[in-house]
Amino acid sequence: MAPDISVFGRYTYLVTELFWGAVAVLLLRRADALRKAAITILALYPVAYVWDRYTLAVGVFDINLRTGIDIAGIPLEEHLFMAVVPGLVIGFHETIFGDEQS
Repeated sequence: MAPDISVFGRYTYLVTELFWGAVAVLLLRRADALRKAAITILALYPVAYVWDRYTLAVGVFDINLRTGIDIAGIPLEEHLFMAVVPGLVIGFHETIFGDEQS
C-alpha cells in the first residue's frame, strides 16, 4: 500500500518534485554529470514544454494537488517535472555506467 502523501494538500506535487529533484541532483553530483544533465535538459525543454502545454489543454491530465501557480501557461510543478525526469534518468545512467569505457 502506498503512503498517503496528500497530507501536503495543494503542495503535494511540488513536494514530490522537490524530493525527486534532490535525488536527481545527488545522483548527478555523485556521477559528476551535472553539466551533462543541464545541457540535455535545456535541449529537451522546448519539446517537453510544447507537449505538456498541449496535453494539459486537451485534458489528458487533471492535476488537483498543485500550488495553482502557472508560469507560461502550465503549472510550476510541470516545469520542475520537465527537469527532474531527465535529471533522474541521466543521474541513474551515469551512476551505473559513467565510468565504463566504450
